[in-house]
Amino acid sequence: MARFVRWAAWGAIAALVVAGCSGGSKDETDDGGKATAPDSPAASSGPPASLTGQKLDWGRCEGSSARGSGWQCATLKTPLDWSKPEGRTIDVALVRARSSGSGSERLGSLLFNFGGPGGSGVDTLPSFAPGYGTLRERYDLVSFDPRGVGRSEGVRCRSDKEIAAAETLDATPDTPAEERAYFQDADSFGQGCEKAAGELLSHVSTTDTARDMDLMRQVLGDTRLNYFGISYGTELGGVYAHLFPKNVGRLVLDAVVDPTAGAVGHARNQAEGFQRALDNYLKSTGQDPEKGTRKIADLLERLDANPLPASSGRRLTQTLAVIGIVLPLYSEASWPSLTSALKEAEEGDGSGLLVLADTYNERDSSGGYGTTSHSQRVISCLDDKQRPTADETREILPEFEKISPVFGPYLAWDTAGWCHDWPVKGQYDTPRVSAPGAAPILLVGNTGDPATPYEGARKMADGLGEDVGVLLTWKGEGHGAYGSGSDCVDSTVDAYLIDGKVPQDGKVCS
Repeated sequence: MARFVRWAAWGAIAALVVAGCSGGSKDETDDGGKATAPDSPAASSGPPASLTGQKLDWGRCEGSSARGSGWQCATLKTPLDWSKPEGRTIDVALVRARSSGSGSERLGSLLFNFGGPGGSGVDTLPSFAPGYGTLRERYDLVSFDPRGVGRSEGVRCRSDKEIAAAETLDATPDTPAEERAYFQDADSFGQGCEKAAGELLSHVSTTDTARDMDLMRQVLGDTRLNYFGISYGTELGGVYAHLFPKNVGRLVLDAVVDPTAGAVGHARNQAEGFQRALDNYLKSTGQDPEKGTRKIADLLERLDANPLPASSGRRLTQTLAVIGIVLPLYSEASWPSLTSALKEAEEGDGSGLLVLADTYNERDSSGGYGTTSHSQRVISCLDDKQRPTADETREILPEFEKISPVFGPYLAWDTAGWCHDWPVKGQYDTPRVSAPGAAPILLVGNTGDPATPYEGARKMADGLGEDVGVLLTWKGEGHGAYGSGSDCVDSTVDAYLIDGKVPQDGKVCS
């Protein structure tokens, strides 16, 4: 089982395109009275001087895409449990490229999170840095692997063999036997995560990582945090702003998560977003969206009973086909790969869609798998308090099927299977992002975004509060806006980050 990237796996998308002040404020009462994770007094008082005064030993990066070209890596010590800041510590991996500017031109550090949750910033930043040349003239570019991810106590919940076996399961179960297998696999995954992560499993939340970020700010020597969050990184940025409003510097949130949506709400948003993207894709190829969607849904129905052979000797199942269709919708540049893969599948060859699914699932040619989805699950299941049941899924299934016969069933069942019988309780129904008194935060919403639909950007702006959230809209396609071909978006974001020029709320880039 592989959830649509909760908020995108940018590394997979990039691979596809190439191939074709200190301390935080005390929390206020949550808007709307929703259940949230409490913040302890110990956590609010901040970390000890032994941590805030630590000196980072920047050196050569080993075993990552950051080797050479001026990249440096270091390890930050941070509390395992932020309610006990003087207790046991864990390691958080950092990467940076020093600013190409000097003296008064330098503005400090610009911290990046590229999404997931579960994405490696140590690997991703070097890949995307060529597009950040203007920003690097004024900032050190810095990113990190959040706790529980990659080189920061990364979690691996099952073996490659077990992952491959799980891929054969039906993620939209139609029979009692398929449903039992689906939930048994979910239980097995959670047990594997508990065994692998141990005590860490209860300390990988978005709130924990936001506190790590404020420690990074202090250790890096910045009075305020300058930050660029993409996809899930926008939720992380919103949580940071809520916890540390006085420490907010220049924050950009691109491809913005809806902070008002719980587990079912996010699934519904994505069903609508991916169907909207599919409609736009179909229009671009001269097809009627309704008829084109029905054709794809019919293909998936056939695959449910009869998986297609692929050149690799494996078979394309219904579940893998859905994942294969999802991936190229993240980027308009990848739409041609979807056209060719669907054509092959209609002709009886599942190879194209299987390659796309493997890219999304981080499966290499030797059958090895990455662990982004493992980290993604342990983080999101600690965040999410909601645990929909199978019965609740059956109730929403007709609605989801109506929204999208292609993606709706998968996303509806995912609400029940993703954190089924999870070993630790979730922390909140929805994240707290209100940040009264914070400096203006720039949000960038893309009207064609499939994974974090545009409507969420306005809700985040409203949630941050009056005079804090400033919305910039791009009428474009794909997941994220900065660096996607709009000079208007790029120049507006650059002017904000470099010159502190805040655009008018509601500005639109066509």
